[in-house]
Amino acid sequence: MKLNNILLIVILFFSQCIKERLNPYDNLGTGPGLCTFVYSKWSVCTNNNQTRTYTSSPFGCVGTPPADSIKRNCVILSTVKIGTQNWTSKNLDVSTYRNGDVIPQVLSASDWANLSTGAWCYYANNTANGTIYGKLYNWYAIKDSRGLAPNGYHFPTNNEWFLLTDYLGAGYGGKMKEVGTSHWNAPNTGATNSSGFNGLPGGFRSNDGSFSKIGEEGNWWHSAEGTGGCKSFILYSFSDSHFYIQGGYWDYGLSVRLIED
Repeated sequence: MKLNNILLIVILFFSQCIKERLNPYDNLGTGPGLCTFVYSKWSVCTNNNQTRTYTSSPFGCVGTPPADSIKRNCVILSTVKIGTQNWTSKNLDVSTYRNGDVIPQVLSASDWANLSTGAWCYYANNTANGTIYGKLYNWYAIKDSRGLAPNGYHFPTNNEWFLLTDYLGAGYGGKMKEVGTSHWNAPNTGATNSSGFNGLPGGFRSNDGSFSKIGEEGNWWHSAEGTGGCKSFILYSFSDSHFYIQGGYWDYGLSVRLIED
């Protein structure tokens, strides 16, 4: 009988040890608890996928990282290094958000004027313009929580635009414009494109759904928000070599450039 009692005590002891190994919380609710993860840099985009490794702490903690934190979709966009920044060298031309959800193309002027969600269009609804100038997006698409900028890229802030122009120095606008008059109206003042930015005059779509200024202006959203419900954007003119910060409403359609993270 005593031997049986001893065996029972030994079994209960080892059962408790195994339980404590499997469960990092002891009976008092203490222990290592949930894991904290530290991630490596994302790998190079290959076959539209990126991965990264991680370490977890403290030892014996519970949990695994979310699947989308160690593997994600990606796209390779053409970029140009200007100073310390890597800018995309073409206007954005995606039709889905970062998570794969479709961004609707809106053709009708009246429908565009009454939007309260993200949308895109080609200038004058002409796909040939899209081949050259990319898509025009409204601000709702920019601000959508699903993310318009593909993984690995972000929208330039006001400061990042000025960092670019400070690096280029005098005549910065001309250094960022495509040369010649194949796309810009004459005289395309000061254009050298020495930066490789290759700015094009894609025009814009107004908040009434009409289209304006192709050949004359290049307009790009950036992440700063202006006052009075307006969003700021960058404008280049065919007639000078500078850029200006202007106001644009949520339902304007403008081009998009990005910076690599």
